[in-house]
Amino acid sequence: MEAGRYDPEQFEADALLSIRVADEDVAPPDMAVQAATTALKRSGLDPETVSLLLHSYVWFQGQTLWPVASYVADKALGRDVPAFELKQECNAGTGAMELAARHLATTPGATAAMLTTADRFGEPLIDRWRDEAGIVYGDGGTALLLSNQGGFAKLLSTATRADNSLEVVTRGPGFTPLPDDKPLGLAERLGHYLQHHGNLREATQRLVGVAVAAVDAALADAGKEREDITWAVIPASGRSKMEWQAGTVLGLAEDRTSWEFARRSGHLGAGDQFAGLDDLAERGLLRVGDTVLLIGAGSGFTSTCAVLEITEEPAWQNPAAHDEEARS
Repeated sequence: MEAGRYDPEQFEADALLSIRVADEDVAPPDMAVQAATTALKRSGLDPETVSLLLHSYVWFQGQTLWPVASYVADKALGRDVPAFELKQECNAGTGAMELAARHLATTPGATAAMLTTADRFGEPLIDRWRDEAGIVYGDGGTALLLSNQGGFAKLLSTATRADNSLEVVTRGPGFTPLPDDKPLGLAERLGHYLQHHGNLREATQRLVGVAVAAVDAALADAGKEREDITWAVIPASGRSKMEWQAGTVLGLAEDRTSWEFARRSGHLGAGDQFAGLDDLAERGLLRVGDTVLLIGAGSGFTSTCAVLEITEEPAWQNPAAHDEEARS
């Protein structure tokens, strides 16, 4: 903020404490490899049991016309694992959970799938501090290993809902014949939508309808109600957006969400949900029997939600951190 990059009024409204910023020489795929390696080690599974890798991201991965998922799979798992990129903006991580679960349920002999995300929001083509009001972009890689051979949580259900007509909100004035080397300009794209297609309130109401429908469908399929939710891992944003997401839309108390992680990391693109779940575990906050709701959302507009039941406390979580929070 002192450098003039972060608007002081927006800073006060967002109430963020820190943002994760990677060095320029750190490529996003390498962050994904590190996260996948950690997830695999924690699981105790052999890399050869992983039959699929899905890699998701929002921003540039270090090279154009290049199969980044193959790189992540080769470095983290081995040369023979099928790997694919899954793109749907910030909903891609939770969307990958749904697709991977179907893969494990329908593929004979399949036992595990690795899901990764990674982004480094490098300037000047994107301005992490100003491009989207209420959101500051953070850098990082995440991974989640989905397996039918055990783990600390059981995936009870997933649900995806969409309104594809809302893609126009972030499309801007039209297509270009070649990649544009100008800064992203999300605010300008939104302004174009407001000028040519309608008011933002109507689009927001439709967006909310999609997200709520995904939440309700996932909970119903899991046999759960909103009051059963122990923790909700929500898209990372500033406080004003968080209060609207958690309180107004979902009716959830702030202290039962991933807000404390979000305000220390920033928005990690498609990785908020995996990273937020990991943060709950690392702080020793997960207990056997807890119901955890992961809420994904991405422009387009799509929302994928997943309901988890904690079946054992992760061996790698830090119970001392929980005790410290309880005393504070």
